Amino acid sequence: MSETMKAVTFHGPGQVKVTREPVPQIRHPKDAILKVRYSALCGSELHAYRGHEAVASLNYINGHEFLGTVYQVGTECDLRVGEQVVSPFTTSCGTCWFCERGYSARCEESLLFGSPALNGGQAEYVRVPHASTTLLRTAKIEMRDEKTLLFLGDIFPTGYYCIKNALRNFPKTEDLHVAVFGCGPVGLCTIIAAQHLLASYGSSTSKLYAVDSVPSRLEAAQKIGAVPIQLDLEHPEHVSEELRKRSDGRGMDAVCEVVGHPSALLCSFNSLRPFGVLSSVGVHNDPLPFTGEDCFSKNITCHFGRCPVRSILPEAIAIMKAEEDHFEGFVDCIVDIDDAVDAYKRFDERKVNKVVFQFPA
Repeated sequence: MSETMKAVTFHGPGQVKVTREPVPQIRHPKDAILKVRYSALCGSELHAYRGHEAVASLNYINGHEFLGTVYQVGTECDLRVGEQVVSPFTTSCGTCWFCERGYSARCEESLLFGSPALNGGQAEYVRVPHASTTLLRTAKIEMRDEKTLLFLGDIFPTGYYCIKNALRNFPKTEDLHVAVFGCGPVGLCTIIAAQHLLASYGSSTSKLYAVDSVPSRLEAAQKIGAVPIQLDLEHPEHVSEELRKRSDGRGMDAVCEVVGHPSALLCSFNSLRPFGVLSSVGVHNDPLPFTGEDCFSKNITCHFGRCPVRSILPEAIAIMKAEEDHFEGFVDCIVDIDDAVDAYKRFDERKVNKVVFQFPA
């Protein structure tokens, strides 16, 4: 095998390159090396790409959504060479206080793939620390399209986590008005999970709304079953007004914000009724666009933060399998790694919904 591999590396805002990098090696007995089959491009990677998020250093390998085959294992890793696995976007030790309580997103030894701290999976090979407690074996997860398993690494558990937090305090028999702000891949996953949960509650008149400025995204949300609400970026207040009209003037019972932008967060806040719930999984780099006094005056409940993917995977898998039909056509751009620079540009310009890089089997 060659000592180098193709990889997508980050060199500053608007600058990704396909470069040759050293093939990773085992550094710790709990490590594993994966041969990557598919790796996806996530919307959160656009924060650094657009210059909205500062990074500690450059020239690292991007990518935190990937699946592949175990290629090499350390002496304390119980995975077997040749097993098919998918990776969450962060590592998990499995034994710290947080991991043991289902808070794997805040594992004491957590590292984020595709960051200065840990090279990512947009490469032919990737090193996975704490491999036994991070990676998920996929042999028993039956999906018609193997690429659908990629969504277990981040976007589907994240969408499920967002709506789960939004609904957790409401009686299951209550008819609710729920809005999802942002209908990119994470938003659509949130809508899929929301439809499933609301249906399981037995509520026949709950309403689910989808808010976005991109017509094609709203069309996708409508196909899943959400009511589309067109966002006018020049007058976002019109969305809040429309949502209040559709809820007898009260506002939404719960809002899911998955965009990671102050304008989306403010519009979400303004669309909530008093005693409503704001659940946000968007990556926010700016100060909150509302104050503590605003929250106090509205008696809202807020949930923010990174999804503990490894901890909630069993729940997410069950819903994903039940709703598999909704993922057909979800990936609309499958390219070789050599075309990564153009794929990033198209994704940034919202010309494609979900980009997947494929590598030789």
